[in-house]
Amino acid sequence: MLMAHPTVLRNLVEQYEALALLSAGEEVTETRQRLEDVSYTLCVTTGVKDPEAALLAARERLSGTFRESDPSSVAGRTVRSSRRRDAVRVASVPAGHVYVRHCADPDGADGVVRLADPRPNGAPSTSQRWWPPVMLDPDWVDAHHEEFDVFHLHFGFDAQGPDALAALVAALRRHGKPLVYTAHDLRNPHQADPGPHLAALDVLVPAADRLITLTPGAAAEIAARWNRTATVLPHPHVVEPALVTRPRPHREGFRVGVHAKSLRANMAVLPVVRVLAETVAGLDGAELAVNIHHDVDDPAAHAHDPVLMAELRKLADRGALTLRVHDYFDDDDDLWKYLGGLDLSVLPYTFGTHSGWLEACHDLGTAVAAPDCGYYAQQRPCLTYGHSQRDGLDAGSLEEAVREAYRTRPVRRASADDRAAERARIAAAHRELYDGLLR
Repeated sequence: MLMAHPTVLRNLVEQYEALALLSAGEEVTETRQRLEDVSYTLCVTTGVKDPEAALLAARERLSGTFRESDPSSVAGRTVRSSRRRDAVRVASVPAGHVYVRHCADPDGADGVVRLADPRPNGAPSTSQRWWPPVMLDPDWVDAHHEEFDVFHLHFGFDAQGPDALAALVAALRRHGKPLVYTAHDLRNPHQADPGPHLAALDVLVPAADRLITLTPGAAAEIAARWNRTATVLPHPHVVEPALVTRPRPHREGFRVGVHAKSLRANMAVLPVVRVLAETVAGLDGAELAVNIHHDVDDPAAHAHDPVLMAELRKLADRGALTLRVHDYFDDDDDLWKYLGGLDLSVLPYTFGTHSGWLEACHDLGTAVAAPDCGYYAQQRPCLTYGHSQRDGLDAGSLEEAVREAYRTRPVRRASADDRAAERARIAAAHRELYDGLLR
């Protein structure tokens, strides 16, 4: 058992008992979710996996009768010890992405070791680039299968056709390695044609030994399309904990931002910006900031869009918005400063599934207006407006979302403690899933 202060332990016991009484007979509710959270904390604090046994252990600790010498025995019941017998070695594709890094327990308590991303051919020795992922090559699996226990795929297979993915699956089967797939995107935001990504999913989803996704809506779509059950685990924090606690910059006014980046395939920027410019003009102290990458303004670049740039400059010349054309942010700190300087970030998407950008805004206390396509609204509390490839833009709903953000600011910010506890739960859930595959 961890050496928790008796007051902490007593509070946990009292919370558990009260919530258990309140939630008796209820369906899935906020109360039941809180009960699960307290149960998890109680298990971690006592070092006992079963919640009821953990409750007994906590009571005995408070009464001074807990047998420290035999942590697997509680009040005559034998329960599984929480001690990890061995580390689980995971070939994670990729390992260096912020989502994957933050699925790990920061103190290593989950006992999961993720292999480093092999350096792609042509990348300098000092590079941290992971794309294209070397681990997707069946030859890599054949050569390194003794170095990992589980293969966990997240992203990076955009360039892999169904045959290549089938060959990867065959290599994993050949060496008896389970495949876990986290379905972040059911529609690839970088591809205008949904066909190639769906063809890839038609290989990966049926072949995976376990599936994970981020929202109940995505899990329901997976069940409907492929008749597979996906475990729903939330997206962990994106911003580092020290910055989650940093106060937001104090300033007057209300700043709405659209970052068009390099015009991903799922973005319809101009219709959104036009509505925002008109809406912001009617709000005291409000301003609109539009950011876009240089390649959209470069005739030699693939992303070049002269029509969009001309329209944005016209709006800027009229004072309807501030336009900033720039390269990619130098580092995450610059990105967080940008996001933290907004009161509302508007996502101009017409299709997609989930968003790491939205999670970063939640960490920084910036409100988000997300389209009603995909499952953005199931990730974190946010404003929604009508916008999809099929139905186009509902201008009225976007205007109302902006006005609602203006009326209700400042938005509730993520708690660093809550995010840390959530990350620990996510890490533990991954370890439990891996253990289930390796039994």
